[in-house]
Amino acid sequence: MSAVSESVRHPADPCVAGRGAHSVMSQKVAVLGAGKIGEALLSGMIRGGRHPSHLLVTARREERARELHVRYGVECVSNAEAAKNADTLILTVKPQDMGVLLDQLAPHVPADRLVVSGAAGTPTAYIEEQLTRGTPVVRVMTNTPALVDQGMSAISAGTHATESHLQRAEEIFGGVGKTLRVPESQQDAATALSGSGPAYFFYLVEAMTDAGILLSLPRDKAHELIVQAAVGASQMLRDSGEHPVTLRENVTSPGGTTINAIRELENHGVRAAFLAAIEAARDRSRELGAPDGT
Repeated sequence: MSAVSESVRHPADPCVAGRGAHSVMSQKVAVLGAGKIGEALLSGMIRGGRHPSHLLVTARREERARELHVRYGVECVSNAEAAKNADTLILTVKPQDMGVLLDQLAPHVPADRLVVSGAAGTPTAYIEEQLTRGTPVVRVMTNTPALVDQGMSAISAGTHATESHLQRAEEIFGGVGKTLRVPESQQDAATALSGSGPAYFFYLVEAMTDAGILLSLPRDKAHELIVQAAVGASQMLRDSGEHPVTLRENVTSPGGTTINAIRELENHGVRAAFLAAIEAARDRSRELGAPDGT
């Protein structure tokens, strides 16, 4: 197993786009169980220059398969055909469906296939046990901002995955955002923070919108004010290099409106609630990876 160091990759990372990129782009990739995230990956790979003829897709419903074929020009196949013909298999099914999918794939996956799993809580060891000995498996947890090319994907190597396998996964997921290598032992934490993270922000915006309505603002105006504040704040966090405490203090004047709001948030235990919530998400990710998945 290769050492997995923590590193962030951008879509234009020279380690992905440099020497060997042509051969990687000509390899066949199959997306199995193409829901929203699977479709985002398909779209991102095509925008990144991969020809639709090098992409395969599987879907549970025939009408969904037809929809993807018409929209992207990709070939829709069975899971077995994908396993036989693709160089990389991306499994985007729900954790509770992974066992059935692996049963279908096992007779057809040779040991030189790269298998990329996006299922929360499912360890690479479980997938390796179901497939041919020596099959390289990479575990990835991405999130829904991949739909707008702003995803964050945490990537971990299984026992047999090499540096080239990790780079291949980075090339695919880098097309819809950023990638970060983490040890697999940190994947449940990454799921709780990043995989589930967008929902926390949506929840916060929902609550702030309700507050705006309480303060007599029309819903559409409250929504626009809050969303732009969120966009601006996130860009400052990303681009300024400042610690979030510093950025918050820059808004918090002595005796002003913001410090009164912060006091109420602290009085209501909002910080503690977030800590508990993210711990609960981490614990659920671990439970999903348990043998019975409960």
